[in-house]
Amino acid sequence: MKEVAALQIEGLSSGYGASLVVRGLSLEVAPGEIVALLGKNGMGKTTLLRTVMGYLQARTGHVRMFGADMHDRPVHARSRAGVGYVPQEQALFQDLPVRDNLRLGLADDRQMQGAVTRIGALFPFLPARLAQKAGTLSGGEQKMLLLARALMGAPRLLLIDEVTEGLQPSNIDRIAAVLRAEAEQNGRAILLVEQHVGFALRIAHRYAVLKGGEKVAEGEAADPDAAADIAAHLQL
Repeated sequence: MKEVAALQIEGLSSGYGASLVVRGLSLEVAPGEIVALLGKNGMGKTTLLRTVMGYLQARTGHVRMFGADMHDRPVHARSRAGVGYVPQEQALFQDLPVRDNLRLGLADDRQMQGAVTRIGALFPFLPARLAQKAGTLSGGEQKMLLLARALMGAPRLLLIDEVTEGLQPSNIDRIAAVLRAEAEQNGRAILLVEQHVGFALRIAHRYAVLKGGEKVAEGEAADPDAAADIAAHLQL
C-alpha cells in the first residue's frame, strides 16, 4: 500500500490580485523526504509556500496534507495539522527575548522545557541565549532561531524559504546537518525553497525547478547530471 504523502499539491494556481504567479503546479513530498524547489527570484517559489500555508487563496487545484484536503482551511488549522513554516522575510520579534520567540512555536507552555532541551541539541547556542533579545543575535543566529522556532512543535511537515540566504559556510553546514537529521531520524517531510543549488543538492532527495510559476524540471538530487540540468533551466 502506497504511503500517504505528507504534502500533495495538484494543479495549483495562485497569485496576487489580477496577477497569476503560480500556474498549474503539481508536487509531492513524502514523509522523511526533502524536496528542493529551485528557481530565480520572482519565479513563484515564495508564492507557492504562502499558498500552501493558507496566507494566499488558491485559484485552482488542491493542497493535501497527510491525505486531508486543506481547501479553505485557515493558516492556524494548517499549522495544527503539523506544519512548520520558516519564512524568507524577517519574522522574529526583535525586542523579545529568544525564549519568547521560541515559545511562539508551541501550543502549550507545558511543552517549553522539553522542546528547548530538544532544540538545544540541534542549535547549542540557544539555551544560553534564552534571555537575550532576538534582535541582538547575529544574522546567522537569527536564521537558526527562525528554524528552531518552526521545529519547537515537532512538525511533521516543514516549509522553508531561503534559509541560507546571506549565511556564512559554517552556519550553512549546521543547518544542512539539522535538516538532514530531522528528515532521516524523525521522518519530517521538508519542502525547501532555495537558490543555493549546491546546498540544496547536498541535502535533498529530489529537486524541482520553477520558472515563470511553472515546474519546468524535476529529478533525483543524487543524479550526477542534476546540477547541469538545474543550471540549464536557470541559465546560471
